[in-house]
Amino acid sequence: MFQAAKQTKVFQDVVEQIQEAIFDGRLKTGETLPAERELKTMFNVSRGTLREALRVLEHKGLIEIRLGVGGGSVVKSIDTEQIRESIGLLIRSQKISVGHLAEFREDVEGIVAAHAAERRTADDIKILRQLLAQAHECVDQGSSQRKAFINLDKQIHMNMAVITGNPIYISVLQSIHDNIHRYYDRFLAMENHELRENYQDLCGIIQAVDNGQADLARKLARNHVLRFSRYVELKAEEKEVVKIGR
Repeated sequence: MFQAAKQTKVFQDVVEQIQEAIFDGRLKTGETLPAERELKTMFNVSRGTLREALRVLEHKGLIEIRLGVGGGSVVKSIDTEQIRESIGLLIRSQKISVGHLAEFREDVEGIVAAHAAERRTADDIKILRQLLAQAHECVDQGSSQRKAFINLDKQIHMNMAVITGNPIYISVLQSIHDNIHRYYDRFLAMENHELRENYQDLCGIIQAVDNGQADLARKLARNHVLRFSRYVELKAEEKEVVKIGR
């Protein structure tokens, strides 16, 4: 299954050979890798190099290292959790600026809304309408329901991602919406007029999705994200000016 590792890049080569064996199906989910002694012989590497490579594969989420009797390096099912975690770390560490996040969301949320309009079912629309009704109740109660409204806004966006049936959209947007509150908490007031604007945007988007109007849904979703991204960016700029002034 494996070849002696290239001595110029031993550690990396071990990682790449094992992950390729997983990707192309030679190693299947739930299967245990050969014992450590066998792997050392196959790769012609030291115990330390092999263990370091296995730790990297475990960190990538490709294997699980189990200790004790019956243990070993077991191949894990590959899912989208690693994508969500990586994007979440970028946002939490502020490696992604407000502007980067806004630009990305304008494009992707528009595409998602368009696909949702093309693929929605009656049950999908029923769920979106129920969430919209709850959002309306929050708007009626004013800014005291800011957090509840933002959560419903997130649920509406995520339900549209689910309607697309595309796990990449779902995973990426889940990570963004799970972490974007860090920017909202710092830069978005969400007073009564902003709640109403947001609600009206959602009404228009859901109506377009319900009607199967993909182009309109895309346009409305982009404008919706754009408006509130501008609010966030303006508030961020104001805070920076105050900070510099001090």
